[in-house]
Amino acid sequence: MDGGGRLDQPLTRSGPQRGPEAEGVGSPFRAPLRRERVGRRHRRVRFNLERWRDRLDRARSLAWVAAYRQWSERFARRPPPRGVGIAGMAAFLGLALAYGAVLGGHVPAIVDWLKDARDQAANAAGFRIAAVSLTGQKEVSREEVLAIAGVAGHVSLLFLDAEAARARLMANPWIADAAVLKLYPDRLQISITERQAFALWQKDGRVSVIADDGTVLEPFIEDRYRNLPLLVGKGAERAGHDFIAILDRFPDIRNLLRASIFVAERRWNLRLINGLDVRLPEAGIELALERLVALDREKKLLSRDITSVDLRLPDRVTVRLSDAVAQAREEALKDKKKKKGGDA
Repeated sequence: MDGGGRLDQPLTRSGPQRGPEAEGVGSPFRAPLRRERVGRRHRRVRFNLERWRDRLDRARSLAWVAAYRQWSERFARRPPPRGVGIAGMAAFLGLALAYGAVLGGHVPAIVDWLKDARDQAANAAGFRIAAVSLTGQKEVSREEVLAIAGVAGHVSLLFLDAEAARARLMANPWIADAAVLKLYPDRLQISITERQAFALWQKDGRVSVIADDGTVLEPFIEDRYRNLPLLVGKGAERAGHDFIAILDRFPDIRNLLRASIFVAERRWNLRLINGLDVRLPEAGIELALERLVALDREKKLLSRDITSVDLRLPDRVTVRLSDAVAQAREEALKDKKKKKGGDA
C-alpha cells in the first residue's frame, strides 16, 4: 500500500499469467464458475431437444386437425350429388326384398326366373338351340340324355355350360364317357359312350346288373339280362371280370355253371346247375380247372352223385358224397363185414 492507504498493485493482473492460478488451480472463484457454466450449457441443450420434439409433435397434430377441419368444411359446403336419395331408397328396397326372399325360401324361384330371362334375351339375339346331334346312345333314350344335359325349355346355346352338362351325363351309371360341343350360333353336338351289361351281382339278397368295371347299372333284373353270369358275394363285382375271363377258356365248365361265389374276397367257389360245389384254390385257378376237366372226361366226375369237389390242395382231390350215397355206402360196408364174419 502507498502512503495514502491505497493498494500499490491491482488485485488481478491484466495479460497472460502463468502458474497454477492462471489455470484456475488454487483460485477459489474461477474454477467453480467454469464448471457451472459448462453444466448449464449441457442442461440447456438437453432441455432444448426435448422441447423441440414436443413442438414437432404438436405441429404435426395441429396439421392433421387443420387438414381434417378444412376437408370437413369443404364437404359440408358442397351440395350432395343428384340422385343420392333415390339410390339410397332403391338400395334399401332391394335389401328388404332380398331379406324377404331368403326368409320365404323364394331364392331358387328368383334364380330360375333370372336364368329364363337371360336365356330369352340370348335366344332373341340368335343363340337359340335349333339342332341337337346325339350319337352313341342305346340303353339311354334321347329324351333322357337331353334332360340330363339340361337341354330343355328355353335354354340358349350361349349360356349352356358344356362342362356342367358333361358332368351330369357322366353321373349316369350307363354312360362311361361323354362329350358336349357347342357349334355357334345354334347347333349342339353330344357324343356318349355307354357301358355294357356284363353280369348279375348278388349281395345281401339283392341282385343288380353290373358292368365289367363293377358299376351297378340297374338295381333290378329285366328278362333280357337273366342269361348273364351270376356273381355272388362282397367284392365279386370288382374281381368278376378277370375270373369270368378265365372261365371262358373252359366252355365245358362254363356251360354247367350256375353261379360264381366269391369267398372272403380271396377265392372262388363254383355252383353248378346240378347243385355240385367246386372249391377252387386262391392261386392257380387255371391248373385246378384243367384237373377238373380231365377228371370229368375220364371218370364222369361232375355227373356222379356227389355234393362237392375240393381242389384247393394241389396234390389231391377231395370228393364229398351225397347223403343218400353215403348211407348206401355205409350199409354196403356193413353187409360186407357181416358176410366176412359168417364165412369165418
